[in-house]
Amino acid sequence: MLFMELKSLIRDIPDFPQPGILFRDITTLLNNPQGLRMTIDLLTEKCNAANFAPDYIVGMESRGFIFATPLAYKLNAGFVPVRKPGKLPAPVYSVSYDLEYGTDSLEIHQDAIAPNSRILIVDDLLATGGTAKATVELLNQCKAEIVGCAFVIELMALKGREKLSEIPIVNLIEY
Repeated sequence: MLFMELKSLIRDIPDFPQPGILFRDITTLLNNPQGLRMTIDLLTEKCNAANFAPDYIVGMESRGFIFATPLAYKLNAGFVPVRKPGKLPAPVYSVSYDLEYGTDSLEIHQDAIAPNSRILIVDDLLATGGTAKATVELLNQCKAEIVGCAFVIELMALKGREKLSEIPIVNLIEY
């Protein structure tokens, strides 16, 4: 299956979650066994080619979890969740950030990552870069070394990559 075949498994939903937004729905990719397997395999290949060699994969709630956990398995790394407020039971670091259509906050357990650990950030989508940049800020509080970011989809016109200018980025699908 080629990248274009993966792209064909992603459904466009106009005006979701509000008018003027074109939502890239990955549920149609996730429910295709070959597409899901190929997505994880291709992300693994790209991360290995980039020599990220992470100690931990950090995935953001909630769709980032879907890809980060099997990628952590494939890269022989641990998985650390970044969650929305109130979901983690131990002391947390927290950061607020802007979305394409609002604001939100993210948290990580303060003891989730040892200082100087090598971290790969993984999410389903890079749009404006707000979520990824907020995750970088959380990981800076942990004193982690961010080795890269991996995304299934990157919306190039929204220029989220610019917010992560010093971090290597890999993606599978560009719009």
